[in-house]
Formats: sequence, structure tokens, C-alpha cells
Amino acid sequence: MAPPGRHRLPRPTRLLALIVVALVGAGLVLTTGSALAHDSDGKSSSKADRGSSDDDDRNDDDRRKRDKKKDDDDEFPGRDKAEPPDDDDFVDIRNVRPDDDRPRNERDASTGSFVAHCGTNGNGHRNSDNFMVTPGKRNGAQHVHDYVGNLSTDAFSDDDSLHEAGTTCDRNNKSTFFWPVLRDTRGSGGDENKDGGGRDGNFGRILRPVTADMRFVGNPTRKVNPMPDDLSIITGDAQVKKNGEKNANAQWTCTGFENRITDKYPLCPSGSKIVRILEFPSCWDGKNLDSKDHRAHMAFPDDDGDCKRGFKTIPKLRMTLAYDAPPGRNFALDSFPDQQHDPRTDHADFMNIASKEVLDLAADCINSGRNC
Repeated sequence: MAPPGRHRLPRPTRLLALIVVALVGAGLVLTTGSALAHDSDGKSSSKADRGSSDDDDRNDDDRRKRDKKKDDDDEFPGRDKAEPPDDDDFVDIRNVRPDDDRPRNERDASTGSFVAHCGTNGNGHRNSDNFMVTPGKRNGAQHVHDYVGNLSTDAFSDDDSLHEAGTTCDRNNKSTFFWPVLRDTRGSGGDENKDGGGRDGNFGRILRPVTADMRFVGNPTRKVNPMPDDLSIITGDAQVKKNGEKNANAQWTCTGFENRITDKYPLCPSGSKIVRILEFPSCWDGKNLDSKDHRAHMAFPDDDGDCKRGFKTIPKLRMTLAYDAPPGRNFALDSFPDQQHDPRTDHADFMNIASKEVLDLAADCINSGRNC
């Protein structure tokens, strides 16, 4: 009989223990999970083992976070290059040279205008998609867009969905107009941990335009043809730092200084508003509603207002956006992270979705010199 108070291991376990002692005595190392490290139910009773399990869990979590960050970096590149704009990206508007060198209207000029009254995005329709350039991809722009007009525009928009949606514009004009937001960079914008916002280097409170003028104008040398339905056009280049200035078309100014145009952020005097002017090409190839690079089917007229051979003159869309200016250099345009909020990256997108009656009315107003 075993001495009182001493627990005797069952025979198979005693045998195993003897084997273990022999192995240890021979200098062999046991692996984790031996019979001595478990209780009678087979559950681990080793404190060291429990600690290793927690470390493994933490390592797994760290590994998953690293993998997710790598996947995000692969899908949304350039985030490691995000920086605020330079001081040199700003200029006092009073130091910008006036520019009054506009082409004169000839006898056949189309001098009228047609305005799509679409509001200033009071419904907060914003996202960081671009169905034209990166269709079907959430956060394809890596910066937030403001929208007016079509109420449904997002990464998955197509001709059918846009034609079926509602609109903020008058005359049931379902066109979609969009541009990168401008931010007051002094504080948080509420999206500092979101794609398109802080995760892509875009920080600050989004500024809603005080006014947003969607105006179609004519040509200084000739009449315009009606714009075709479903025509897609872009202006400017969102990646000027990478692509160069060939397609850059940023125009900044201040109210009261509209004849002084710069491609830098304007520092406006007290009481003056920041103004962005986004002018679209107005020469169409007459065949294609879009093109692979979203540019080849459209062209800007030359300095005299003439379109190149084979292209038709259509109304020119001019977006004019005005904002209450934060003091000093405390504002910036949303951009791709590696573009570092360069003011030259200002750009806009447009898809025309309107009835034949509206498109004909626009051309007639412009050609007859009326403002509609």
C-alpha cells in the first residue's frame, strides 16, 4: 500500500515517467506536449506553455496587420509619400500678373451661355471613387470627390444606372459633375482613419463651395453643335507630379481678382473668396463618347478658338467654384497621396446625361447670344 497522502501515478503513467527520466538523464530534450505537461484530462498545465500561446496569438495578429497593410499598400500605392503642400505652392494673388489676353469674338462667334443649376452639394454626396477612370473599384481616386447633378454616382455607375437616377439639377438634367474637395487643414475632418481621407493623406474639414456654377459657353470664331448624350470628358491631370504638365489645367484666383489666374493656391485678401476655374475641352471627334485614355476623343481649341481638322465644336463646360478662405496657408486640395496636394493637380470629371430637348436648347441659347 502506498504511504498515506502520496498520490501514486497509474501504472502506464509510471512507466512513461521512468522513460522520461531515462531520456532526460541521457541528455535528450523533450518536446512540448509530453504527458508530464498535461493533467489527466489532457489540458495543458504549463505556465510557460500558456505564455507561448499568447505570444503566438499576438504574433499572428501582428502578422495579419502587416499583411493587410501590405495588401492596402499594393492596392492603394503612395501612402508612404503623403505630405502637406509646400509653402511655395501658395502665392499672394496681388503678386500674380493680370492676364487680359483673351481671343476676340469674330462675327460668327457663339457668345451666349447655358447654366445647369445643380446646387453646391448640400446633400453631402461624396466618395473617393471614379467610375470613369477606375470603374468598379472603391477608393479608386484615393481622394474625396464632391458631386452635383446625378445622385447615384459611385464606383459602380454605368450608363444605365446614371440614366435611371435622380438629380440635383434643373430641367431633369442627370449629368454628373465632380471634382476633388478642398479642405480647411486646421482641424479634423472626421475621416482621418478612412480611405480617401487620412489613410490617403487627406486631412481636414471638407469645405463646401459657397457657389458652384456649371456653365456651358460658346466659341469665339464659330457656332457650336449640340453636345451628344453620354459624352464623358475630363479636364486637368490628378497626377501632374508623375505625368508632367502636358494635361495640367489648374486655374486658381480670388473674387475681385478674376483677371489674375495662377496654378498655385491663391492667398486672397480679407473678404475675398478662393475661386477654382475648371474648363473642359470643347472639340469632339464626332464619333466616340469616350476613349481609352479618356482624352483622345476630345481636344482643346487652339488660341484662336479653332478645332483641329475632323473635330466638331461643342459647348465648353466651365465649372467655377468659390469658397470662404481659411486664413493663411490653411487649405489644400485632396489628391493622390504621392501628389502631396500640389495645386496643379486640380481636375474635374463630367458625363453628359440630358434629353435632346435640353441639349438642343443649350446650343440654341449659346449660338443666339442668349444666357439661359
